Amino acid sequence: MTDLRNSDGSAWHVLADVADRSQRYLDGIGERRVAPSREALAGLAAFDVPLQDRPMSAEQVVEELDRIGSPATMALAGPRFFGFVNSSALPAALAANWLSTAWEQHGGFFVSSPGSTTLEQIALRWTIELLGLPRASTGGFVTGTTVADMTCLAAARYSVLARVGWNADADGLFGAPPITVVVSAETHSTFFKALGFVGLGRNRVVKVPVDSQGRMRADALPAISGPTIVCLQAGNVNTGAFDPFTEVIQHVRASGAPAWVHVDGAFGLWARVAPARAHLTSGVELADSWATDAHKWLNTPYDCGMAIVRDGDALRRSMALNAEYIPSDRANHTDYTPEGSRRPRGVDAWAALRGLGRAGLADLVERTCRLANRFAEAFRAAGFPVLNDVVLNQVLVSFGDAERTRQVIAAIQEDGTCWCGMTVWQGTTAMRVSVISWATTEADVDRSIAAILRIARG
Repeated sequence: MTDLRNSDGSAWHVLADVADRSQRYLDGIGERRVAPSREALAGLAAFDVPLQDRPMSAEQVVEELDRIGSPATMALAGPRFFGFVNSSALPAALAANWLSTAWEQHGGFFVSSPGSTTLEQIALRWTIELLGLPRASTGGFVTGTTVADMTCLAAARYSVLARVGWNADADGLFGAPPITVVVSAETHSTFFKALGFVGLGRNRVVKVPVDSQGRMRADALPAISGPTIVCLQAGNVNTGAFDPFTEVIQHVRASGAPAWVHVDGAFGLWARVAPARAHLTSGVELADSWATDAHKWLNTPYDCGMAIVRDGDALRRSMALNAEYIPSDRANHTDYTPEGSRRPRGVDAWAALRGLGRAGLADLVERTCRLANRFAEAFRAAGFPVLNDVVLNQVLVSFGDAERTRQVIAAIQEDGTCWCGMTVWQGTTAMRVSVISWATTEADVDRSIAAILRIARG
């Protein structure tokens, strides 16, 4: 048997080395290139070796990982990555992640993870309260909004079919009454992936037209009849716009149909915590379920999504795991999420919320929205059209025709000062700027603006 301990009997000296290396990485992330250099990417080939016969020390493994891997990372944890709505992990959340990983808890059951399970329950309750959602709602922590959407859709599927006498949990969808799924023309692509997972089909949807900002047009809603699931958005991934929740939900409720309203709010749902932005989400609390990410605006480490459902019984019937060896005297997280084996990722959310408090979280959301406006004002002043109303943290800017805009974006990414992605918004190729990191300052924004304008004018 291989003994992985050191000569003094301990196997854990490597953790101090990891802490030192991690701190050096994070201390330097504000000044390094955001995108890795071509040399660093080429260096990844050094990982691709035959697996050796003999064990290596933990210190050797970590040294190799750091030496080859660290230079080839995208600086998501830094202050000038503005792509894909990716945040940076708050120090408290990252530290809690390390400690809770060292605990090595099985997060599916209370009996195997009493401390972590308790923290997840508290973090979920705090989130429901902060977002102003119905207090009786329940849910769980999952990998991200894609799985949160899937989880909520499973509960929705059970609920709308149960109301017409069909038990989807027991009998599946073969022979079941059809479910109509209503989405906006701007629904995020991951939601269609979730629809496929739960057997509702990526293409069997009714798409409602949107306005110039990507908001669902309430006046274009179809008549609602029979089992129906309606999906709304809190925060369009390009513009940051919000669907008209009150009007749409009132239309659905007035139909009297066995219907369920779900809200995909990966990042936009957190606007609820900022007094100056909360009006954008008016009426969202009237829905039946909500999906969001803590690893976006709450700035936890990856991965940390949340599925929240008004009808906890529908969620449990869709997710519960029953076996004789599983203790059932307490609520188990595996009864509310798709996973059996799972890490207790809600501990990260607890640490972020505990560290920020209500005021800190509100300031984080509001400050990053102001920084997004700082980008937009600079682009307009330089003569480059901003394509969206900057109501949240998303900015779309064009640098000319599609080819010119693509060239500018590629040059910005290669420059390394900051990183922004490309999108196509209602037929126009644009650069998308997403400001969501706690680490981003006005100086970071101004430094990024200077680099972007230098390249765009070149």
